[in-house]
Amino acid sequence: MPGVYLSYPFCAQKCTYCNFASGVYPRERERRYLAALEREVRGHRWEWRPETVYFGGGTPSNLDPAALEELLEAIPGRPWQEATIEAAPGSVTAEKARAWASAGIGRVSLGVQSFVEAEIRRIGRKHTPATVVREMQILAQYGIVNANIDLIAGLPGQTAASWRESLDWIERLQPAHVSVYMLEIDQDSRLGKEILHRGARYGAAEVPTDDQIADFYEEAVERLAAMGIRRYEISNFARPGRESRHNLKYWKLEPYVGFGADAHSFDGRVRRRNPESLEDYLNAAAGGEDRADPGERFYVGLRLMEGIRPTAEERARFDRPIRRFLDAGLLESAAGALRLTGRGVLLSNEVFQEFLTV
Repeated sequence: MPGVYLSYPFCAQKCTYCNFASGVYPRERERRYLAALEREVRGHRWEWRPETVYFGGGTPSNLDPAALEELLEAIPGRPWQEATIEAAPGSVTAEKARAWASAGIGRVSLGVQSFVEAEIRRIGRKHTPATVVREMQILAQYGIVNANIDLIAGLPGQTAASWRESLDWIERLQPAHVSVYMLEIDQDSRLGKEILHRGARYGAAEVPTDDQIADFYEEAVERLAAMGIRRYEISNFARPGRESRHNLKYWKLEPYVGFGADAHSFDGRVRRRNPESLEDYLNAAAGGEDRADPGERFYVGLRLMEGIRPTAEERARFDRPIRRFLDAGLLESAAGALRLTGRGVLLSNEVFQEFLTV
């Protein structure tokens, strides 16, 4: 069954590494946005009952509980199999946790990024490890034990020792799920721009090398596995049964519908997208749509550690890159499935690009 994504592009501050379509906006803009978002949800023609809901951002944990309930009330199928809200450490309170649990939210994704205070301050965040500990306890108090913690490998000033410190905190907290992202460098974040222009602001000159970031990532894979938190997708690790059901829809090319600015939808054949900017969304500007790319199953499905099972037609079409990556040790074949090797994960963008262009 399909999933639902709700976009809330509002933040208390814009982090230096963030390349999402989110930002700090006036309260009046938020009120207009919530009204438009609710109209879009209530105006949708529901031809099925969703089984997952994901409220992302931005920082949807800043949303007033009453406004959140009003939005969720417009989505059929409650209680859903899984409902997730993203939260910034420092925004979780007992009142909100109680309201989230009452509204059917049983999973919270905490954007921790680091447990090292010097790194946290460099990227524009304000929490401490004690903040995360306290808020994990609050969530558990209201029955929300399915929590994810985000970490970023490659933050300014990050070292092997500081990375181990963050992993040590994961071991203390024992979350159900962990996401480990390697720092993305592009023009859509302040830090990314500074790195690309060879500047020094935001700690750009102190970002670890690609080799160091790869070492941090591989250490996380080993440490998390030893904790019983195993990698099931390139950036995602979970205890058995705690994999993100909603995000699995993206990687398995299952249908989902998105609401709000920069939200995307997929019906199995066509991808649709809402306007990216807040202003365009509020002004009801047209979005866009594209037919699914034939190579998409490879460069999306191979993100999963279980890999994919190519059809006869796909094996014929992609025979050359498949053989090349098998010979190079970036892919492996087992029981009819193709999957990335450990080295292939680190060079996955090269692999995906090949299938995208064939």
